[in-house]
Amino acid sequence: MKKLLFGALLLLAASCTKKQEPFALLPVSDFDTTLNGKAVSLYTIRGGDLTMQVTNYGARVVTLWAPDREGRYEDVVLGYQNIDRYVNNTGERFLGAVVGRCANRIAGGTFTLDGETYTLPQNDHGQTLHGGLNGLDRVVWNVDSVKADRLVLSYLAADGEEGFPGNLSITMTYTLTPENGFKITYRATTDKPTVANISHHSFFNLKGEGNGTVTDNLLTINGSAITPVDSVLIPTGEILPVEGTPFDFRSARTIGERIDQENVQLKNGRGYDMNWVIDRKSPDGVEWIASLYEPVSGRGFEVWSDQPALQFYSGNFFDGSTTGKTGKPLRFRESVALETQKYPDGPNHPDFPSTILRPGEVYTHTCLYKFFTK
Repeated sequence: MKKLLFGALLLLAASCTKKQEPFALLPVSDFDTTLNGKAVSLYTIRGGDLTMQVTNYGARVVTLWAPDREGRYEDVVLGYQNIDRYVNNTGERFLGAVVGRCANRIAGGTFTLDGETYTLPQNDHGQTLHGGLNGLDRVVWNVDSVKADRLVLSYLAADGEEGFPGNLSITMTYTLTPENGFKITYRATTDKPTVANISHHSFFNLKGEGNGTVTDNLLTINGSAITPVDSVLIPTGEILPVEGTPFDFRSARTIGERIDQENVQLKNGRGYDMNWVIDRKSPDGVEWIASLYEPVSGRGFEVWSDQPALQFYSGNFFDGSTTGKTGKPLRFRESVALETQKYPDGPNHPDFPSTILRPGEVYTHTCLYKFFTK
């Protein structure tokens, strides 16, 4: 009788413990499949107070659970609940993905390197966006290593893939640090001259996916200038000081405070969708470049990187017609992307930071989102 009673108490304790889990992970079975002869799955890593799920299809961050100031968890990135919704996508294509091999836009889908002109697929109003029709977000990455706090992925972008020259060998590591950091490192080499500008495209809502506007979030960007764009969001080649403009986030301002001001740049992007030139202290050190804070939950993060620029996008092209993982609509200005990068259309602007990678050189890039509460 005592043994039965003890066993019942153990089962009750286990049941209570399970009920007290702060969140439910997505089932791995909803992502297990084979695409183009390569296995796809869903991987979970943990570090500090953060838990993240990643699929190797597009190296996508699917969930990222973070606590608020009271210890309540929300999934703070936009995503889909199964692999079919990523593969047969009818909504936002780049949710949580690695983008490249040349992130952002390339004017007219063409560039010239060492006297040879390369033509790329045009997938955004006559431009090439985030690597073309089948960029790094639409390939199956190799899973090189899985540990409790990190995931190492690799991919060989073949010579001629999406029109780009050179076999580009890429290794990327996602790490969750004990200090609540989400760290991304990239390393790439090539066997012939090419261009490389790889970035990460999570859409963040610090209230939780589908839980309301980001226009009340406080944003700080350590950048004194932007690269203004034309009507199809291609840089004009100018460097425009932010002083006295809606783009001055050198001190914390809410995203919505000036987003609807009469301004041609805001009109072109239907809100914020442009590249900030970072005021760097050194040419290649990992430095603080931006901060985002959501005052109701107390969640925030700092962005640290070794890159010269940051793309800030305020979720202007979501319209609520598609839903996220929990069935909530993905709506207008309910997410933020902060993408560390070189300047957009870099291959066509010799005076911009170079995107050229040659044999014997190594492309490296570090991006760190340091989460905090206050």
